[in-house]
This record gives sequence, C-alpha cells and structure tokens, in this order.
Amino acid sequence: MAWWLQGLFNSRLFVLEQLPTHSTGVEIGVHKGDFSAQILKVVRPKELHLIDPWHFEPTETYKKAWYGGKARGGQAEMDSRYQAVLARFSDPIGSGQVTVHRGFSTDVGAAFADQQFDWVYIDGNHLYEFVKKDLELFFNRVKVGGLLCGDDYASGGWWQGGVKRAVDEFVRAFPVQVVMIRRRQFVLRRAK
Repeated sequence: MAWWLQGLFNSRLFVLEQLPTHSTGVEIGVHKGDFSAQILKVVRPKELHLIDPWHFEPTETYKKAWYGGKARGGQAEMDSRYQAVLARFSDPIGSGQVTVHRGFSTDVGAAFADQQFDWVYIDGNHLYEFVKKDLELFFNRVKVGGLLCGDDYASGGWWQGGVKRAVDEFVRAFPVQVVMIRRRQFVLRRAK
C-alpha cells in the first residue's frame, strides 16, 4: 500500500472502529475500492453495498476531483475503474457479501427500504447540494441508532466546504447526535 494511502486509511480507522461488525452498510463514493477493502477487512460486514456512478465530470468545477480533471483518461478511465472494482471484489460479490451499484447515490438509494442499513459512509460528490441530498435520503435508510458517517468535513477544498456546510445544517435539522468529528471525518447517530 502506498504511504499516502496508508496515511489516509489510518486517518479513517477510528471511523471503521465505530461501525458494528457483521452489519449491513453502504459506501457512497467507491473510486478504486481502497476504503471498501478496509471496510471488508475491519468491519467484516454481513452485507456491503458500494455505490458510485464512475461518471467523468468534464466541467471546470471538477478540475481537481478524482472523477474530473484528475481523471486524465476521461470516461474511459472511469469505466476502467469500475471494471477494476468488479474484479477486485469478485469473491465477495460472488458470495453475496458485496453488491456494486453503478449509478448516482440518489437514484440507487431511492430503491432501498427504510431502516435497511446499520450505517452509511458518504464520500461521493462533495458539493453541498449532493452531500445534503445523500444525508437526507440515507437518514431514512439507516436504522434508528444507526450511523451516518463521511469524509472531508472541512472548510475549503475544491468543493468549497460543501461537506461541512451540509453536515452542519443536517445536524440542526434532523434528529441525530454527533458521535464525533475529527480528522475531516464525521460520525452521526440517528436518534429516532
């Protein structure tokens, strides 16, 4: 594992330690599946749903995003990442432990039942309106007492603090308790 990736994993390990083992969860924003692999290793979920559109965003807004300007191969690179994730997790996919959903989280999430999940980890599109939609939609998909977690809770970034703004508003408007916010990660518990 690359040194920077090891550092990223270590900065999120405390989040994984909050998630119940043998649980049912969702990761929104899979990229190449590195964090997904850590979820499988640490949490050992009974069922893990991986959601990502693997869609190239060519506009100036996304020039510093992994699925925008940093994806120099455009949509072909996104398609390649998707195929690599399918290959990487072929065994847990085959056993039914992992299900990969290629689509936007709001479209895929609408098909899930209320209170289906023990937790959700949000690391998809970081712009405010997308994080807001993910939080609001998946609030009902997470069981009472379940966790809503995510990455890049910070001011700035190419997303201009969109994650932080959406999470802060969500905490004020929905019945959730802040379990912790640190190292750019947030962990919230659904209260009712």
